[in-house]
Amino acid sequence: MKRFALPLFLLGLSFLTVTNLSSAKTESIVVGGGCFWCTDASYKLLDGVVHVTCGYAGGKEANPTYEQVCAHATGHAEVIKIDYDPAVVSLAKILEYFWKVHNPTQTDGQGADKGPQYRSIILYTSDAQKAAAEQSKAEAQKIFRDPITTQIVPLTKFWPAEEYHQDYFARNPEQGYCAAVIAPKVHKLAKQLGK
Repeated sequence: MKRFALPLFLLGLSFLTVTNLSSAKTESIVVGGGCFWCTDASYKLLDGVVHVTCGYAGGKEANPTYEQVCAHATGHAEVIKIDYDPAVVSLAKILEYFWKVHNPTQTDGQGADKGPQYRSIILYTSDAQKAAAEQSKAEAQKIFRDPITTQIVPLTKFWPAEEYHQDYFARNPEQGYCAAVIAPKVHKLAKQLGK
């Protein structure tokens, strides 16, 4: 029996270690920068990002649907909720990356995607997030010639988008919009990140 005690103990310890690693403390921030399919795919490239959820925020309508948001009936923007491990990537880096994944100087749209649902927006949940977002925006403005139009507002509620929007690019890489718009952007960002 003693012969098996140490191996069983070590095996149990290894399960505890794996469990502790997978339950690392995460933090979240909600941002929008155009079509959420694109920002979702872009943030999944960043080390330290644990999970990305497409959704809606910034408006007043409860339980919005994609059709309502696209019809400008809710005031919501297409956004993503980024869950990240602050031991791997800082909020400052998450926000620095935000300015690279979209054009924050374009009002109510990104490229051919037009409408207030595609606006550039950062939704904060604390004074620290608000301060970090404002500082990051001020630093980014030094790089852009045109004024940054990104809204920085408190998050009142995040509404997850319909299931078919989640991981859209990963599941539909050959779809027209994905192949023409998202794939080139993701490829460029991956190259910049050395991936």
